[in-house]
Amino acid sequence: MTRYLLSIDQGTTSTRAIVFDELGNKRSMAQVELQQHFPADGWVEHDAMDIWWATETVCRDVLRRVGLHARDLAAIGITNQRETTVLWDRSNGMPLHKAIVWQDRRTGETCAQLKAAGHEPMVQAKTGLLLDPYFSATKLAWLLDNVPNARERAERGELAFGTIDSWLLWRLTHGRQHATDATNASRTLLFNIHTQQWDDELLTLFRIPRSVLPVVKDSSDDFGISAPDFLGASVPICGMAGDQQAALIGQACFQPGMVKSTYGTGCFMVLNTGSTVVQSSNRLLSTVAYRLNGQPTYAVEGSIFVAGATIQWLRDGLKLIGSASETQAIAEATGDSRGVYMVPAFTGLGAPYWDPRARGAIFGLTRDTGIGEIVTAGLQSVCFQTRDLMEAMTRDGGDPVITLRIDGGMVVNNWVAQSLADIIGVPVDRPTVTETTALGAAFLAGLRVGVFASLDDITALWHCDRRFAPTMPADKRTSLYAGWLDAVRRVASQPPAAE
Repeated sequence: MTRYLLSIDQGTTSTRAIVFDELGNKRSMAQVELQQHFPADGWVEHDAMDIWWATETVCRDVLRRVGLHARDLAAIGITNQRETTVLWDRSNGMPLHKAIVWQDRRTGETCAQLKAAGHEPMVQAKTGLLLDPYFSATKLAWLLDNVPNARERAERGELAFGTIDSWLLWRLTHGRQHATDATNASRTLLFNIHTQQWDDELLTLFRIPRSVLPVVKDSSDDFGISAPDFLGASVPICGMAGDQQAALIGQACFQPGMVKSTYGTGCFMVLNTGSTVVQSSNRLLSTVAYRLNGQPTYAVEGSIFVAGATIQWLRDGLKLIGSASETQAIAEATGDSRGVYMVPAFTGLGAPYWDPRARGAIFGLTRDTGIGEIVTAGLQSVCFQTRDLMEAMTRDGGDPVITLRIDGGMVVNNWVAQSLADIIGVPVDRPTVTETTALGAAFLAGLRVGVFASLDDITALWHCDRRFAPTMPADKRTSLYAGWLDAVRRVASQPPAAE
């Protein structure tokens, strides 16, 4: 009898539910777009209740579409946009404020002050992260300081903090479980990735009361059971990982040196480093890749804030396209951006620059520049940013990347995949199942309940749909990238990291 797994994939721009079978095949999917809120320059918020209602909707819808019932599910896995911060009332489960999204830059000045005070070396040594508003700690501190009575109520134990995984788990279990996994905890600036514990020195630095924090579990673990009214019967919740770590698992990158890059709202390249924490000297992040049976596996990560969001902006902001699917034909017809460069620093620059005050720009416009060149430049910006990350990983002493496994919504665009191979100069492998984030959460849940016996079982299920080999001459690749670096220098509010 086929065993099915339900994966909840709560992302930055949408909430999805996907049913996978025991061979890792996608059986059905349901999706709802998520409204974005921009209350001020550089501020990005989500309504946490909207996220919960969307989760209920897509989970029920996907089962109906595939003709299954809750009793047919072996387990539920959760994967989520990371760092996005929710603060809620333990008594009624209601958020005190809109969720502050990972892209939000409102705490940039706070991070700058902490950095100027000399705290970053200690923070990086313990967490593998940098002092940047990207992460959860300063967002949570902002909520405690700016929501009336929040800090006092938190000190009394009345409030709960969570990233989206914890928020969904709380709602799924009617408040019986307040937990997270090690991957999500490692993105808060409050978790010591060496001791695998919330860290008192970090809690003191960011002024966070321990009482608001969730319990930290393995990525494949017993997270409780869903309330019967959610799907009609209780289902064990057994997998949890932040979206980029879940994609690493979905891509079966279980050996040190394996690397994947996911192209969603942002772009995230993750390199498995095994049992070793590699501290970057080129402003990449050290993080927990996954934790199984109490043993953490680590990774180095480069985070780009804007990838697919560039295409969303071309569609919704500039209205140059009607849908993202049009971009492949436009780029193929244009062939080249003709010297136009787009730097999509809408919410600052991520790795390896970490410049929250940088803002986006388009360079190289001429009288004959049209929609084709601008759309092509937007697509190419994702490829150039990926090369930024690869260059930084190489400077950190890592072995040269031989093959890059890619996934996410953008990679169904063959032009993007080929351009990526051309710009970085190594083959790019696209898997048969490109929803690897959701698949990773399903794998974690399946591991816990015995659908999969081991990581080797999962590795055997990974299949390459198509390999894109670089065809661009090396001199052109070098010239195009040099133009990109010049464009980045022009938008930077501070000098870029040394090359």
